[in-house]
Amino acid sequence: MHKPRVPWLASSLALVLSPPIASSAGEHKHINLPRASELARKAPFSDAVLAGNTLYLAGRIGLDPKTNRVPDTPEEEARNVMEQFRAVLKEAGMSFEDVVFVQVYCSDVAHFEKFNSVYRGYFKEGEFPARAFLGSGTLLFDARFEVQMIAVKR
Repeated sequence: MHKPRVPWLASSLALVLSPPIASSAGEHKHINLPRASELARKAPFSDAVLAGNTLYLAGRIGLDPKTNRVPDTPEEEARNVMEQFRAVLKEAGMSFEDVVFVQVYCSDVAHFEKFNSVYRGYFKEGEFPARAFLGSGTLLFDARFEVQMIAVKR
C-alpha cells in the first residue's frame, strides 16, 4: 500500500507545537513585587518572567490595594490593573512603550468601553499593542477584568 507523502506537514506541526525560543542562553529572570496579603505571598506564580529580552507578565486583577476587594467601578478596577502592570514593568526596567501584546479577560463584555477609557491613557495614541478582549465568565474574587501582557525590551 502506498502512503501519501506530505513533507510540509511534519515541519509545520513542529513549528506550531514548539514553544517560542526565548533566549539563546536559556536564562530566565523571575520578577516578583512585594505582596501584601498572605494569600498573594503563597500564590504559585511569578509576577513576570524575563526570557531574553521578552517579558511575560502574569495575569492580574484590579483589586483595591487597601481593601483587597473589587472596586465599585470598572474604571477604578481597570486603573488598578494597569498601575500594577506599571510597577512590574518598572521593576523589569521597562515601560508601557515596550508592551507588544495584551489579553483581557472580562466577566461582562458590556464593560468594554469602560475598560478602554482607562486603557487608552497608558499608551501613545496610534501605538497600541496587539490585543484580545475576551468574554470569560466569572473571574477570581468576582473581578471584572484579568489582564496579561507581553513586553519586549527595546
